[in-house]
Amino acid sequence: MASVTNYRTFFKKTKISNLVYTKIVPEWSKNLTIYEVNLRQYSLSGSFKDFEKHLPRLQELGVGILWFMPIQPIGVINRKGTLGSYYSVNDYLSVNPEFGTIEDFKSMVKKIHELGMYVIIDWVANHTSWDNTLITGHPEFFTKDSLGKIISPVKDWTDVADLNYDNKGLRRYMIDAMKFWLKETDIDGFRCDVAGMVPTDFWEEVHPALDSVKKVFMLAECEDPKLHNIAFDMTYTWDFHNLITNIAKGNKNASSLVPLFKKEKNDYTKDAYRMYFTSNHDENSWNGTAYEKFGKGVKTFTVLSFIVPGMPLIYSGQEAGLNKRLKFFDKDTIEWKKDDFFNLYETLIALKKRNKALWNGAYGGDMKILKCSATDKVFAFTRINNPDEILAVFNFSDKSIKTTINNLSVGTYKNVFTKQMLPLNKNTSFKLEPWGYLLLEKK
Repeated sequence: MASVTNYRTFFKKTKISNLVYTKIVPEWSKNLTIYEVNLRQYSLSGSFKDFEKHLPRLQELGVGILWFMPIQPIGVINRKGTLGSYYSVNDYLSVNPEFGTIEDFKSMVKKIHELGMYVIIDWVANHTSWDNTLITGHPEFFTKDSLGKIISPVKDWTDVADLNYDNKGLRRYMIDAMKFWLKETDIDGFRCDVAGMVPTDFWEEVHPALDSVKKVFMLAECEDPKLHNIAFDMTYTWDFHNLITNIAKGNKNASSLVPLFKKEKNDYTKDAYRMYFTSNHDENSWNGTAYEKFGKGVKTFTVLSFIVPGMPLIYSGQEAGLNKRLKFFDKDTIEWKKDDFFNLYETLIALKKRNKALWNGAYGGDMKILKCSATDKVFAFTRINNPDEILAVFNFSDKSIKTTINNLSVGTYKNVFTKQMLPLNKNTSFKLEPWGYLLLEKK
């Protein structure tokens, strides 16, 4: 297998070929849940080897894709905090020595694959650290001001330098760097940081080029339907996250979900995966924990994020009831403990795997919003992919509510959580506790 040094030489000689390409989402992703790994905070050492000890637990939880925040070395110049930002990349072709070696990483990836899970790594294509070798080796790769001085992409992102994708050499370098990780470590794809700040036509070069090595899964930190044409398989659902935060705080009501999902259906093709979340590294560190944002409704919105059309995300520690804002630039180890959330996630992930109505993208069933009483507080819908059918009813208020839902599919349903069998008529009434929810599988 080629060394890192050899790959550096190789990168300078390769060219991106023009390909006739049709994007197809990897079939293996059709019923999976994604899990974000904040490696630095995962254990006292923050190493790949110590993370490996958690793999049996994550397999038991049922997660399918492990997304690692950037694993490359972090810049020192203009560093923020003691450890710096994951997203200030010093060298695209190396592993952060704080985490271990590239051999440690390869060994971990192999074990993850053996346990039936997949690996994607964060890729920071928009900017580099100020001491990245490209700064001196290829200054033409960077954005400059009128005086020819390299600049940051955003005013307060003082620890990073902006890359300029008008430069074709940069495009070739970046694609070959991504290919290196596929060839050398056998990862399964990338989560691309601030993807909307990088030209879409670059990402449309990336996906075919990577697929020529192996079929990859591509996630964009962006919310733009055009990115699904060629560039990416999955995008973020910031609009959903912001709306449910406002519902939890009483600034919006349940009925506001109806136009949001209508817009989703109109804007995105059925094969587009959308990623739903109650937390991630940005939200947790800068805007508050899921408990802070959703209060007593935290489990209610968690269940919702698993049942709507898309792939749910779990952030490191959520399965252990993470209730603190993890420091972003300094060490702040997660406290691992038993929590009800583990069982909740385990149940929801198992349901998603077995019930085709909940599968991702075009593999899953359409969402049909149901008419019900108390629409300002109650949200109900079905998802059907014959023969599988799910009925979901949510009370987004702090009061008990009785609601009647019309035009239900008549039959016997099983409560996913209590296992109770319920016969339902065309018009059926339900009583929901404050922030209560019902999840029923048709039998």
